[in-house]
Formats: sequence, structure tokens, C-alpha cells
Amino acid sequence: MSEQKELKIPFEDFLNRFPEIELPIALLEDTHHTFSKENEPLPIPMIGAFLSDIEGEELDEFSEIVPCFRIPATHDFHAIVYWKAGLLNYEYVMVSFEKDGTMIDKRIIGGTKIKDGLLYQSVTTIEDDWLMYIVEGASKPDGSQFNPEGSNARNVELLATGKIIDI
Repeated sequence: MSEQKELKIPFEDFLNRFPEIELPIALLEDTHHTFSKENEPLPIPMIGAFLSDIEGEELDEFSEIVPCFRIPATHDFHAIVYWKAGLLNYEYVMVSFEKDGTMIDKRIIGGTKIKDGLLYQSVTTIEDDWLMYIVEGASKPDGSQFNPEGSNARNVELLATGKIIDI
């Protein structure tokens, strides 16, 4: 019996799916439509090679991952943002990697989900200094009963080490 060679996907091929963009950028409720038009969803072998350990059991047959962009001017690491679509859960995820593809950090930085009868939404602005401003709120799925006082804002920063921290 002959041995089968495992297909190894180069990390650079994975990174090339994420175009480098100019900052600032806003990730709004429907921004993913633009990314979906410009970038093909990641193929399953590529998801398996680079994101399945990161996403774990969150990925199922209803999941799709669309590359959004790569953060510019990260000299000692790589930072990417992708849109993950699942059943009643849509997330913008930032992941940072060492140059060799080893994950440094991961953070959900925006999205929409339905939980306990409420629609939770968050929008994010990423500034050119890698500061992220995230505003989150909840309402009924039909848009009624939105309480702006229940919204919260938080700040997150991508550090020069690749760590993603709350500030």
C-alpha cells in the first residue's frame, strides 16, 4: 500500500486571501456584503489548516468564513479580520499570527447574533493606530424595544506584539 501525502497549504497562500487595506475602516451591520463581493469564501482545506483549531466547535456545516482584510504595517506579525457566518450568529473576528503562522491572539470585534429572544449587534471602527472602538446594543429582532441606555461602548487595541487587549 502506498502512503498518501498530506497536502500542505503554505501560510502565505492563506494570508494572500486577505487584502491589505488602508485604515480607518468601519465594520457595520452590512459591511460584510462588500467583502463577500470582493473576496471568495475560504476553502474548507484552508479553514482546516489555519482556523479550525482557533474556531474549535464553533464551525459546523452552516458556517462560512469570508476573508475581509489584513491590518497594514504589522512588521513582526500578521493580523487579519474575517467574517464568520453561522446559524443566527455573524461575527467579525480579528486574529493575529506570528510570522510562521502560530496564533498570537483572537478577538471577536463585531457582529450580530440572536440569543434569548434578543438581537445583539455591535459595530466597530478600526483606526490607523490600531485602536478599535466597539459599540454594542440589543433590541427585539423586529427592531422594536431598542433601549439606547442599554448600549455600551468599549475600546480595544491591537498591540505591536500582536496581542489584542481591552483598554
